[in-house]
Amino acid sequence: MSINFKKVIPHLLIVVGFVIAAIAYFNPVLQGKVIFQSDISQYVGMSHQNKELKEETGKEIYWTDAAFGGMPTYQLGANYPHNYIKQIDRLLRFLPRPADYLFLYFIGIYIFFLCLKIDYKLAALGALAFGFSTYLIIILGVGHNAKAHAIAYMPLVLSGIVLTFRQRYLWGGLLLAVGMALQVNANHPQMTYYLFLLVVVLGIAYLIDFIQKKKIKEYFIAIVVMVFAVVIAIGTNATSILATKEYSEFSTRGDTGLTITPDGNQQAQASGLSYDYITEYSYGIAETFNLFIPRFMGGSSAEKLGEDSELYKELLKIGASPQQALDFANSAPTYWGDQTFIGAPAYIGAVVIFLFVLGLYLVKGRFKWWIVGGSILALLLSWGDNFAPLTKFFINTVPLYNKFRAVSSIQVIIELCLPLMAVYGLSKFFSNERTKEEKEHALKLATIIVGGFALLFLVAKSVFFDFVGSQDRQYIQQLGQSFVRALKEDRKAIFNADTLRSLVFVLLAAALIWGFLKEKVSKSLTISGLALLIVIDLVGVDRRYVNNDDFVQARQMKQPFQANKADVEILKDKGHYRVLDFSGSPLNSARASFFHNSLGGYHAAKPGRIQELFDFYIYNGQPEVLNMLNTKYIILSNQGEIMAQPNPDANGNAWFVNNIQIVANANEEILALDKINTKETAVINQQFSEIITNKTFISDSLAQINLKSYQPEEVVYEYETSVDRLAVFSEIYYPHGWKAYVDDQEIDILQADYVLRAALLPKGKHKIVFKFDPEVIKTGSTITIASCAILGLLLLGGFVYTYKKKAI
Repeated sequence: MSINFKKVIPHLLIVVGFVIAAIAYFNPVLQGKVIFQSDISQYVGMSHQNKELKEETGKEIYWTDAAFGGMPTYQLGANYPHNYIKQIDRLLRFLPRPADYLFLYFIGIYIFFLCLKIDYKLAALGALAFGFSTYLIIILGVGHNAKAHAIAYMPLVLSGIVLTFRQRYLWGGLLLAVGMALQVNANHPQMTYYLFLLVVVLGIAYLIDFIQKKKIKEYFIAIVVMVFAVVIAIGTNATSILATKEYSEFSTRGDTGLTITPDGNQQAQASGLSYDYITEYSYGIAETFNLFIPRFMGGSSAEKLGEDSELYKELLKIGASPQQALDFANSAPTYWGDQTFIGAPAYIGAVVIFLFVLGLYLVKGRFKWWIVGGSILALLLSWGDNFAPLTKFFINTVPLYNKFRAVSSIQVIIELCLPLMAVYGLSKFFSNERTKEEKEHALKLATIIVGGFALLFLVAKSVFFDFVGSQDRQYIQQLGQSFVRALKEDRKAIFNADTLRSLVFVLLAAALIWGFLKEKVSKSLTISGLALLIVIDLVGVDRRYVNNDDFVQARQMKQPFQANKADVEILKDKGHYRVLDFSGSPLNSARASFFHNSLGGYHAAKPGRIQELFDFYIYNGQPEVLNMLNTKYIILSNQGEIMAQPNPDANGNAWFVNNIQIVANANEEILALDKINTKETAVINQQFSEIITNKTFISDSLAQINLKSYQPEEVVYEYETSVDRLAVFSEIYYPHGWKAYVDDQEIDILQADYVLRAALLPKGKHKIVFKFDPEVIKTGSTITIASCAILGLLLLGGFVYTYKKKAI
């Protein structure tokens, strides 16, 4: 089998071009700098303890006490045995971060375009349109790396599906298996779920097409091949999937059994997130035009206006100094949409939108309808509470939909679909499948529709929009009516500027294509010109929000938090205890986790019962709950000064109780904590009543239990008591993986006081050891290595078969 290098060279040049483009956009990486990603700085704080322990011991640690009182590290960057897919992924991400993800955007969709039999030049154009889409750049800027990672592999999955439906079962199935394995390995279930919704739409479109062509048998053969491929892909990620599923039931995504609110009202027992939490970031219906006009609704929540703005001038009038006025104007609240916060508009590009509409008139059949169907579904769902009937239907009916928040993020499907249609439409435009008259008609309609919207908004904006933001009423009260009037004028100004900008790009693209139709511009020059317009358009907006100013020295990301006076004081105490950081928002910051065993932390899926303890008691500073969690220090902010307040009443690491209060359910468990002395009484759910026969114990004043050694995965106590006693431990109860041994004899672990561990200990002088040895890691590893072996053999077989077939 010989390789036709003449055919390969253009693709190699394209790949080199992608590398250059990715490095060029994130060029500070060449100086050794890293982009400051807010979410990644939080991740560094959450995983700091485990990283240090791993460096010290050389082994992977699957439990941390640094966050939320204690939790598995499954969602904190844990590395699993035999994760060969991750090693392949690391080979593909050979560029410095975040250029590596931008390169993945490019190469993944480029492969998909080639599988669609698109000319490589158009495929490269489409890759640039997808990769530089503003939302995909923004998520790299804030550190949503797992999301970006999963999005980048979406096209690879679709490539395998399309090839399989085209009856190229061998390589379609193998490409699907590899693409899906990489996609799942990225570990962002929400993006994988959204991809699945798109695949359902794609499958329906192909089913209708196959029925019409009387090829139903071929359809189901393809389905069988794809199911097998997906099973193999899931198997290669078995450990991660099983661990995530196990933890999700323990997290806010699961069901804790609680059916009351802190104010005593009843709420439905939920197995997912609440409606309000899911729809908090609902995309505004009118805000949809952000896809076409970047600052249609003011841009981000804080835009840079400068000295020429009406807001700057107004601030000077009301007494602000020039510097104060400039500082405020450069973080102006120009956004007037429905969302509570927006980092940047989800701009897809005026040229891409124009080409998408052009494609609607040139593309026919199944491709058009699954692209249109997927885009419309994603758009309607992104509106969330602004299109409540559909959203509630999905939350209440569609499996797993209620496990994910930030519904607006489903627009990643639109970010993928629109460039696909744009490029596929261009391929039809440059082919002989459509007559010149059809092409002229499509071009005129696309120009009139897309350009017409921009022109209409320019001329009649005041008829359609009032430019009033949700916070304007407060600004009127604080700064006066004239301040808001100036702010609205600036909103109109940036609306005008960006609407005119989009109109110009549309007209330039239309003129370029018209020139090709009239044979005044060559095909190559037309494609190059469109690619240049797309890059100028998208990168021009991208750089407003993610640019060289966002890069810092590498050491700043390795140590994103600096110890304050309180931290230094607390760290003098070498004992094992917990810290509650009330100097900020304890459940939205990993700062304390970087230095201490913290009760707070930063994670999208917090332990469910810890969240509830905060809501019921900890935010109110209820002492008994803080004591039972061994909260020895509370960090407070007092008039700007950060201080450490000791809590001398903390229960310590473990204690014997004299009484047990058996309760029937989670409601009674959590309410009982407000009425008991946790040093004397333990609240136990009736599910453990068979283990505990006594409700009271004979007091033994000489009994003692002490912590002898501590590691996150192994905690050793020594105790002495003259009678059997119930001991409560200030460690978080997790029902999977933890085992307890008294003198090497395994005993039961109970859940006490809503979140803690407890154990019934026999009398005498003994040692009790808690070990975290998660069975899910062992089970998952066995499945993973078997699946990887099967995939490897199939790939080898595929290459051998192809070689022999070509040799015949």
